[in-house]
Amino acid sequence: MIASRSVGLKVSKSTNIGIVSGGMMGDKMVGKQIHKENRMNKTEIYRQTLKKLTDWEPYLMQESGLPGPRGNLELAQVVADEGGRELFEHFLTYTPEVAPVNSPQEFLAFCGVVGLGKFLAAGDDSILATLRSHASDPRWRTREAVAMALQRLGKKNMGKLLEAMEAWSTGNWYEKRAAAATLAEPVLLHNETDAVRVLHILDGMTDSMEDSVDARSESFRVFQKGLGYCWSVVVVAAPLEGKRLMEKWLTCDDRIICRVMQENLKKNRLVRLDAVWVERWRTNPLG
Repeated sequence: MIASRSVGLKVSKSTNIGIVSGGMMGDKMVGKQIHKENRMNKTEIYRQTLKKLTDWEPYLMQESGLPGPRGNLELAQVVADEGGRELFEHFLTYTPEVAPVNSPQEFLAFCGVVGLGKFLAAGDDSILATLRSHASDPRWRTREAVAMALQRLGKKNMGKLLEAMEAWSTGNWYEKRAAAATLAEPVLLHNETDAVRVLHILDGMTDSMEDSVDARSESFRVFQKGLGYCWSVVVVAAPLEGKRLMEKWLTCDDRIICRVMQENLKKNRLVRLDAVWVERWRTNPLG
């Protein structure tokens, strides 16, 4: 996902953080609280600023963080909250030809895609087709925006999101990657039944990789990289079924799939879940 841009906000000395600092642990807690308040302050500043503007584009491009390694996620989410359908559709006219990768103009397209998620979550299912087309956009940030838009649906109606992602999971590699990245989001996986269903979606997509003739294509590489973390996220939400399925793929004959599983074993979230199990499968892939 895109990391958010820091705007260097200062915290007032009079801020009441409600925590008494005491040693290293206290300082760490204070730091986390200040970081949380800074994020809240930034979001509110963005919200109030946009409400005062009649033309958002110059401000969005100025604050986009692009060109650069990090786009402004907080601002994009505020735009999605506050913007309208007509604005988002206008932003979608910033195609790769006029808004190339890492340009401020690309941030407008990013905001347009994320913003559509608000209307999808409100019940406009026609937006799914639009998002699916953008899942294959050549710009990686725009592809990430698709996942963020879909996650807005998941927060409102996880059943509908799962149904849609089951359909996407049989699409092209970019569409599969969008499905995996969308569903591998901890906030959507509080229900273990949903998490198990997500595991089986991942399982089906992993199966489609086996002996694929597309293994050298860019879209396949992007999907492979995404699966290198997605499994670990979902396994934490449904450990018994998740570990069982990972073990199946850790012992398969496909070297690419085995590498994907080994990448997941490197994630700290799995180590925290079951360090003994992780160490066993990292040192002895055959179980």
